[in-house]
Amino acid sequence: MNTWKVTPGFSRARYAVPAILLVAGFAPAPGSLAQESYRVDGGSVAIYNLAGEVEVVRGRGSQVEVDIRRGGADRARLRVEVGRVGDAEALRVIYPEDRVVYERMGRSSTTIRVRDDGTFFRNRSLGGLWDGDEVRVSGRGRGLEAHADMIVRVPAGVSVAVFLAAGSGRADGLASDLVFRTASGAVEVAGIVGDVDVDTGSGSVAIADVEGDVTADTGSGSIGLEDIRGDLLSADTGSGSVSGRNVSVAELHVDTGSGGIRIEELSAADVECDTGSGSVHLGMLSDVDRLVVDTGSGGVSLEVPRDFGAELELDTGSGGISVDVPDRMVETSRRHHFRGSVGDGEGTVVIDTGSGGVTIRRG
Repeated sequence: MNTWKVTPGFSRARYAVPAILLVAGFAPAPGSLAQESYRVDGGSVAIYNLAGEVEVVRGRGSQVEVDIRRGGADRARLRVEVGRVGDAEALRVIYPEDRVVYERMGRSSTTIRVRDDGTFFRNRSLGGLWDGDEVRVSGRGRGLEAHADMIVRVPAGVSVAVFLAAGSGRADGLASDLVFRTASGAVEVAGIVGDVDVDTGSGSVAIADVEGDVTADTGSGSIGLEDIRGDLLSADTGSGSVSGRNVSVAELHVDTGSGGIRIEELSAADVECDTGSGSVHLGMLSDVDRLVVDTGSGGVSLEVPRDFGAELELDTGSGGISVDVPDRMVETSRRHHFRGSVGDGEGTVVIDTGSGGVTIRRG
């Protein structure tokens, strides 16, 4: 199986996958069974799989088509079920043991609660509770040696949600809303017309060329964003950087516990960035209604266009402040505090850093 490398900030051109790779990705591997194919009806479809690599591509017709190739010494013990679960039609790969060995994980492991029907992750209908029996997926040790690699073909207009405990995922060329959840594994998404929601417990996220709202969340791992056009872009990582280029949205929210934020060619009316530890750089192409940046430790630099106008409130616990624009008006200017305005002063810019300088200049 092809291993997908996540490159934060990748471009659509660099990401483009020759059609032959879609076939090569399922070249027969030693110890694998022949490919199985399933069809799932419905306007909203969910896919559940504990271990494997999942690729989501655009399909034809009205049904979601799922090609599965099993792997591992115990692959024949896996069971595939198709039927309605909650509000969606679902395909579930059932693993009949509470310990699963997935060699591609290497020394890593993840533990997750799995329900009897093969579904997992939080059940919103039960108030977001974690329910089910505990299952451990690891790269070595004793357990059920099995996994299922998938290609999921999704027709235009059919929303799809993929739930994967361990393994990498990729989605390309959809005209559909997409949800992708992994407990451990990297996710790449490109060429989507629709809303995108990606959440991984541990692993990098790369998203490019999307027309729709985007939500990206990773507990540990970087987030790369490029060519995003929509109303909302939200990126959150507990540990890891967030980078972006050519982003045009109404609202941008970025939060990192530990890691820098750098977004170039940004157009957004409402911007909010928060990092516990890490620098922030924003290259603005547009005016703003509101821009708020807060860093516990790390400098902030803001590049603004010629017609940029806003009231400024800048504070730093440790570090200098530089406002290098020709049309600034100063109310208060000290080493660690600046209040004033630039341009027409109609927007609001509030920047606060516990440790690190603040710079505003023309882009």
